[in-house]
Amino acid sequence: MADRLTDDEKRAFTVEIERLRQEHRDLDSAIEALMLVGQPDQLQLQRFKKRKLALRDRITFLDDQLTPDIIA
Repeated sequence: MADRLTDDEKRAFTVEIERLRQEHRDLDSAIEALMLVGQPDQLQLQRFKKRKLALRDRITFLDDQLTPDIIA
């Protein structure tokens, strides 16, 4: 798929990946801060972790779109 993307699409994917990675890092910080309080809100913690997984999946998908297929 990477060979069929225009330069603008590749740039857009790259920008989106960086935005998602930043959000992923921000969630890491939020989870760490939440864990530092005595009794963290388990529901909020679960939501943060679920969002992190969704971000990771999206980042992986976009990375795969940018990487050319290699036939082994």
